[in-house]
Amino acid sequence: MAMKNRIRNRIPIDVDPARFFGVQDANLRLLEESFQNVKLVGRDRELLIEGPGPEVNRLIEVIGVMLHRLKKKDGFSEGDLTILLEESERERTVPDDYQDRTVLLTNKKRRIYPRTAGQYQYLQAVEDNDIVMSIGPAGTGKTYLAVAMAVKALSERSVQRIVLARPAVEAGESLGFLPGDLKEKIDPYLRPLYDGLMEMVPADRLQKQLENRTIEVLPLAFMRGRNLSNSFVILDEAQNTTPAQMKMFLTRLGVNSQAIVTGDITQVDLPSEVTSGLITIQEILMSVEGIAFVYLTEKDVVRHRLVREILKAYQEKGL
Repeated sequence: MAMKNRIRNRIPIDVDPARFFGVQDANLRLLEESFQNVKLVGRDRELLIEGPGPEVNRLIEVIGVMLHRLKKKDGFSEGDLTILLEESERERTVPDDYQDRTVLLTNKKRRIYPRTAGQYQYLQAVEDNDIVMSIGPAGTGKTYLAVAMAVKALSERSVQRIVLARPAVEAGESLGFLPGDLKEKIDPYLRPLYDGLMEMVPADRLQKQLENRTIEVLPLAFMRGRNLSNSFVILDEAQNTTPAQMKMFLTRLGVNSQAIVTGDITQVDLPSEVTSGLITIQEILMSVEGIAFVYLTEKDVVRHRLVREILKAYQEKGL
């Protein structure tokens, strides 16, 4: 009876076999580990598979995405395959071609697109809501995708300016003892925001937009008293805001403006007696229409594969 439920399939590999199978067949081994009930045999430009129908069908879907990505020449590493395999097991309500969605092209013409289902849902939430709270661990693309959406909105003239802010919280180091004037002390906290902008906006244009304040990158404290209309506003590292600072930031939003708040509630650098504004805001605004909460997980991490394992290890220890 079991044999009747097994099916065979022969899949042509119409891309460079070396890129498909990976260095020393690393990709093939990953597929074998993930589909242990399916027999896989790679033969030059084809892959022979045999196994239970449901698993074979899921494997065919995974291979289809691999071939599609390789044909688009976006690059496809062992890490990308790991993400893809986890996505294939993850219950999701996103279209099969979600990775075809292009948010923006970098200065080097590299596509910025959702690499996981969680990232797709994040981007969709930004399109559908005026305020989005993106909460998740490091490496999930929270800040990078937020900056990409902001640059896109500015380039399409949906907004007139971009404002990016971060709280300048001392994470184990004293800000006062850092060398230089106030700007030189603050800039290291804002560097990740600048890095994203420099990748997405041509250098001469970015310099001009920073000078005329079409794009502002500033510490959160400098936003007090502002009224931001026709703006795309991003608050990064929001786990390090107090409840009062979070309220201050959210009430800066003016007409025709949009905001993304990003943070990792497991990495709060505030004094132990101070509650994070990003934690309290979940109880206060969860049911408010027009505000979306998006929770990314270690499955959405798109950095080195070991980052995922590190996060899992810390979670298992309750840290």
